[in-house]
Amino acid sequence: MAILKARQIREMKLEEIERKISELRLELMKEMANVKMRRPIKNPGKIRELKRTIARLLTIKKEKMREGKK
Repeated sequence: MAILKARQIREMKLEEIERKISELRLELMKEMANVKMRRPIKNPGKIRELKRTIARLLTIKKEKMREGKK
């Protein structure tokens, strides 16, 4: 999982953003399942970064949708 900066996300098309959101949500779900099953986590900061990246993607997606309505 690469960290996506806001500048990189803004350059993406809406379809790419939606695809990336679904990929990251699936990855987050897998990581959370590992936590619930008490498996050792290789990178504890990964869950936090996944959540932040998803939030960043959703924010920019909403901004792009507002621009399209104007």
